[in-house]
Amino acid sequence: MNSTNDTGVVAGPASGRTSHTRRFRRLAGTGFIATLAAMVATTLAAALAQAVGVDFEIPDGGETIPLSGFAVVTGFFSVVGIVIAVALLRWSARPAARFGWTAVSLTAISLVPPLLSGANTATTAALLGLHLVPATVMIPTLARSLRTRTD
Repeated sequence: MNSTNDTGVVAGPASGRTSHTRRFRRLAGTGFIATLAAMVATTLAAALAQAVGVDFEIPDGGETIPLSGFAVVTGFFSVVGIVIAVALLRWSARPAARFGWTAVSLTAISLVPPLLSGANTATTAALLGLHLVPATVMIPTLARSLRTRTD
């Protein structure tokens, strides 16, 4: 008689490693969806500002910031935020708290260039507001994703 006793145990990757990989992927996926939302929200807010008369002209070169420029810059710096969040998830014992402080600090620093641009008051005020739009999308979304411990 030949029988086998299968206990259902299979050798494979360590559970902790799989859990970490899942958290990184979930964070990146959530971050990229938030990035798209931030890009759309910022571009729509810029279009609304233009519709009420903000010209987005920067005096240094006399050029006007195009709507696509808002989307591109928002997308780029949102991805930088995702990279920071992933790094903190990997190397910090308190990634959500560290991310919150880092992101708010970087957002505050990002408010300086519009103030120094020499643009008119309406453009400066709109640019300051447009820095806060993606921050209000990205920071809470990524911080919440960093706090999730359900894996």
